[in-house]
Amino acid sequence: MKALIWIIGTAAVLLFIIGLVVKTLGFLLGVAPVLIVVALGLLLLKRSRARRIPR
Repeated sequence: MKALIWIIGTAAVLLFIIGLVVKTLGFLLGVAPVLIVVALGLLLLKRSRARRIPR
């Protein structure tokens, strides 16, 4: 009976950790496109400033 409690407890902890990881990955997948667009915008802004004609 004690072994069964340990197995169920271990399974519960593992499933809890897996649930947190999946939720975190879902959040990161939602934020990643926004960060990519911001990074590309900053890159294009930096490159456009470098092409200005010097005085």
